[in-house]
Amino acid sequence: MLLFSTFFCHGLFAQTYTVYGVVTDGTHQALEGITVKLSNTHVFAISDAQGKFSFQLANGAYELQVNAMGFHRVKNKIVVNGKAMQLVLKLQPHSYLLNEVTIKNNAGTERRRSESLNVEVVKADFIQRNLGGSLMNTLQRLPGIKTIGIGSGQSKPLIRGLGFNRVVVIDKGIKHEGQQWGADHGLEIDQFAAEEVELIKGAASFAYGADAIGGAIHIKAPAQPAPNSFGGEVNLIGKSNNGLYGTSVRLFQRKEKLFFDGRFTYQNYGDYRVPTDTLYVYDFAVGLHKNYLRNTAGRETGIHFNTGYINEKFKSIFYLSNTFSKSGFFANAHGLEPRRVDADLHDASDRDLLMPYQKVNHFKIINRTAFSLNRHAVEFELGYQHNFRQEYNHYVNHGFMPAVYPATMTIPIDLEREFDKQVYSFNAKDQITLGKHLLQLGLNGELQDNLINGWSFLVPAFQQKSLGVYAYDKWKVSDKLLLHGAVRYDLAKLDLFRYSDWFSSETNSGSMMQLIRANDLTRNFNSLVWSLGLNYNLDLLEFKANVGKSFRMPIAKELGANGVNYHYFSYEKGDPNLNPEQSYQADFSVAFTTGKWSVKLSPFFNYFPNYIYLNPTSAHDYFYGAGNQVFEYAQSEVMRYGGETQVKYQFSKQWSTELLAEYLYAEQLSGDKKGYTLPFSPPASALFNVTYAPQKFLGSADAYFSLDYRLTARQNNIVPPERKTAGYSLFNLQAGAKLQIGQYPLNINAQLQNVFNTRYLNHTSFYRLIGLPEQGRNFVLTVKMPFNFHHH
Repeated sequence: MLLFSTFFCHGLFAQTYTVYGVVTDGTHQALEGITVKLSNTHVFAISDAQGKFSFQLANGAYELQVNAMGFHRVKNKIVVNGKAMQLVLKLQPHSYLLNEVTIKNNAGTERRRSESLNVEVVKADFIQRNLGGSLMNTLQRLPGIKTIGIGSGQSKPLIRGLGFNRVVVIDKGIKHEGQQWGADHGLEIDQFAAEEVELIKGAASFAYGADAIGGAIHIKAPAQPAPNSFGGEVNLIGKSNNGLYGTSVRLFQRKEKLFFDGRFTYQNYGDYRVPTDTLYVYDFAVGLHKNYLRNTAGRETGIHFNTGYINEKFKSIFYLSNTFSKSGFFANAHGLEPRRVDADLHDASDRDLLMPYQKVNHFKIINRTAFSLNRHAVEFELGYQHNFRQEYNHYVNHGFMPAVYPATMTIPIDLEREFDKQVYSFNAKDQITLGKHLLQLGLNGELQDNLINGWSFLVPAFQQKSLGVYAYDKWKVSDKLLLHGAVRYDLAKLDLFRYSDWFSSETNSGSMMQLIRANDLTRNFNSLVWSLGLNYNLDLLEFKANVGKSFRMPIAKELGANGVNYHYFSYEKGDPNLNPEQSYQADFSVAFTTGKWSVKLSPFFNYFPNYIYLNPTSAHDYFYGAGNQVFEYAQSEVMRYGGETQVKYQFSKQWSTELLAEYLYAEQLSGDKKGYTLPFSPPASALFNVTYAPQKFLGSADAYFSLDYRLTARQNNIVPPERKTAGYSLFNLQAGAKLQIGQYPLNINAQLQNVFNTRYLNHTSFYRLIGLPEQGRNFVLTVKMPFNFHHH
């Protein structure tokens, strides 16, 4: 949300007329923060969030000029003749800047230079060019960002080695709530609908809530269509490795103040292939038919509809979305013994879905209302989400579970687990301009209700209520120096509900009874956190620093888990007495930019007095988990440090190179595993890139050819029973062009991932635990065809 901002230094004429304008890109999307100048004068205007700008001009001839980074220069001659006039300035992007991570208009640069936290901004072009199996896979190219997960499409973000409930995902201003604790549970985000993603590395708790102890991923609300526009786009995608095909179709229309924007996405994929034909699970050899990882096929749909009212000082927009996915689990990674796999059945087709599989539906409706009044910019967000997840599997009895599933059970025989979560959220924010101070006061509230079902148990049902208030001041001491200060107070209550087995087990006294797996539990939490930061910006040099304290309350799983987690091959036990996690973090960043060079270094240091983690014990469970090792949630003192670096060099207009590197060190300073690191700590890695962007290729001025070489170090720093992971290197190729078919642009992007079909293990993947290598060679083709029905 930005206020309309026009700077006008004109006052020489007796009678003037208003010249209204809108700045858009080639697809009619409004561009914010673009400077429009009157040639040969010092008069200029900056476009607002709707791309609008205006001048007051006397009669006469003028020339408007736009010289924005990332776009071709535009000059437009106009004649004012006794009346107001309207015009549209359409900017065409430079191709050689498409691989840039940060946005290239003034708003993005200004955002980065005015935030004391490490912020990366990624736009739709970056997503389309680096499209992975999910949005989080796509973002992995950025230093400090990794994913943890299973399968080709299920993954969770890791920011500097912290993930799950330590990273907050914000979707259009509202905290996205799914089953954050489950690595096999994707984010339910349609990456085709993501136009701009902001990644905050480091504690961002004061603005985004207590869970943002490791960072935040903010999927921005899409820009509203330009006034009086009517158009859309068609996206097509295909992947060779798992036979994925899909499409995403968008249609939008806007009059002056009312608009709608809809999108439908469908993707269908088969089993994915890995560079091996045999796995060893619990020392059993498991053959893979033609390298296919059986039963990893799936399909996804996404429906989005946005509509609202906008004028210069008020806007209210509704965002409605529903994502659905149905995907299979690799049977051997879900607790089935290898000898029970029916190869003839499972290998009959690489597109069918057999047991075990999951269905996930996420419905969300959000209203964002904002208005400005004098020095105040006020914003409200209301949200409702319904996350519904079901896991289906053959009934398999363990311990005292009856061999034959009782006919009297009301739970379907194939429903292993079900999670039914409803979330109500609200945010209120007032941004007040007071001289050189920009003061922000905010309030966040959330109610979560999570029910469970199914014949197997891991996490109890729970209800969670939270309320937070914060104040944040940004003080512009001078043109070079910005100071930041924030304080936040949170209150939360978590109720866990009792669960007992539906079958009887034999106790130590020899009697038979239904064992209680989780008791009723009520915990209350509160915490005060703070943050201090600064920016010091020179022409070529930027320096930023931030220190702060964060807090995270334990989640239901950490307090009340008591069952088998098949994806971690473990029996997990929660601890109802865990304390809230606290963190002290210091972040720094130095950036140096010239015409050809761009160098950025971002070190950090992090200290947890009581980090919550899953501690492996020497016990094994034979009642529910067929002998799985028992892991218990524990707390220990932890120190972490590391950093990222980004170096770019532009040799010429055609050639450029880039280096992205990251390093993380973690050590437990107390507890049973003192001296060891934390589980799933990402190893050091570096990505080297060379890009060639010819001035003209097949009639396109926006073509590029790009080579990525990723070098990942061996991870020897582990915590038992983790295994060390060998280092590896990968080559990826990318190419693309923006062609013009008649009056319509056509964007084509192609990738060849894992060019040499390299066999490697990812240290942050759960499949590493059964020695399953990552996806093999993969060719990805995406085509985007914007269109419009109305011309200005």
